[in-house]
Amino acid sequence: MPADPDVLRAPLVVSFPFTRSLGPVQSAFLTGLRERTVLGVRTEAGTVLVPPVEYDPETAAELRDLVEVGTTGTVTTWAWNPEPRPGQPLTTPFAWVLVRLDGAGTALLHALDAPGPDHVRTGLRVRVRWAAERHGAITDIACFEPCDDTADGPEDPEPRAHDGAFTDPVTGIVAPARLDYTYTPGRAQTAWLNALAERRTVGERCPSCTQVYVPPRGACPTCGVATTERVEVGPRGTVTTYCVVNIKAKNLDIDVPYVYAHIALDGAGLALHGRIAGIPYDQVRMGLRVEPVWTDGARYPDHYRPSGEPDADYDTYKELL
Repeated sequence: MPADPDVLRAPLVVSFPFTRSLGPVQSAFLTGLRERTVLGVRTEAGTVLVPPVEYDPETAAELRDLVEVGTTGTVTTWAWNPEPRPGQPLTTPFAWVLVRLDGAGTALLHALDAPGPDHVRTGLRVRVRWAAERHGAITDIACFEPCDDTADGPEDPEPRAHDGAFTDPVTGIVAPARLDYTYTPGRAQTAWLNALAERRTVGERCPSCTQVYVPPRGACPTCGVATTERVEVGPRGTVTTYCVVNIKAKNLDIDVPYVYAHIALDGAGLALHGRIAGIPYDQVRMGLRVEPVWTDGARYPDHYRPSGEPDADYDTYKELL
């Protein structure tokens, strides 16, 4: 079915840095990679887990018996990736593989650099290709590559005990999390966004309970019926609740502290979010009457400022808290 040209679409990226501290097992594993050493951990049953974990997945017992395994191994299963995405280990087509390193009882997921899917198979012998620069992360293994030790099997199948001690151990990591997708707001929110481009705020009224939803959702979440009657609200409104922001957001050119508030626009049945400016942050209050401030070319108000009207009576907005 062809896309509706009247419905808005836009690429959207959600990303943030995920920061975590490392316990002794994960610290030793990642520091070992920096030093071109692969460590696993032995369970009470004798199975060597690679990557290592801090607790036995079967008994929940704490695990601390670190061992060094080989840097060669065997592919246990694989899938070809013909179109690598940004941030993946290789920029050319490659195979995702599970590799059971020599001496390990479990398999490690990583990339295999191969000319094509015809060069990959279960049972293929591979070895680690180390990154030129290593910092204590799984990316210190740049990828795996095929090797030619199939004749005699693994050279060193027995893992060796390791104390996990390294100079300058890695104690924490920052892993970027990112989601890329195309956002389609749908009929109701497309109309709302188009109205905002004209510096108007438009909601939709439920034909059953008469609640006016801003932004419109296309259906009333209370009554479960479609909403099609468009109602222009605002532009002025009332601060119902608010918070003072004291932590500066990355890539946001706004000095802290500043106020972010719920604002009930006149005629709307629920409050929307907006930043309050044009007044000291400690003078913002519930009931403050505000109006939108637009910047040239913007599709939505930059912020709201006091309108100069008397504060709204609590009874007029208490149902919107």
